[in-house]
Amino acid sequence: MEKQQIPNGTLILIMGILSIIGCCCYGVPGLIFGIVAIILASKASKVYMEDPESYSGYGNVKAGKIMGIIGVVLSIIMVLVYVWLITSIGWENLQELQGIQDPDEMQRKIEELMQQQQ
Repeated sequence: MEKQQIPNGTLILIMGILSIIGCCCYGVPGLIFGIVAIILASKASKVYMEDPESYSGYGNVKAGKIMGIIGVVLSIIMVLVYVWLITSIGWENLQELQGIQDPDEMQRKIEELMQQQQ
């Protein structure tokens, strides 16, 4: 009997990769892709464990699940960093900082904002 590909194996791998990339976009896309990868990987693992001899491609599922977990953790960290930035320096100041291109000028502006908060 010929082995068939595990359902959604490639999709899980792609979602795991996108979760790591998506954590750089304010964290929200990484959270979404990571959670989807983890849920699909759990379902695919159950199918594989019922009859391992019938399926191939389980490595994609494991790799996608691991990357999904990493992506979720990184995304949570990014969300927390942005929440901290917004609460500490304010939304208007954060938008102003995003327009600054020179690193020295940005550091000077951040120090000014932190001194104003004290």
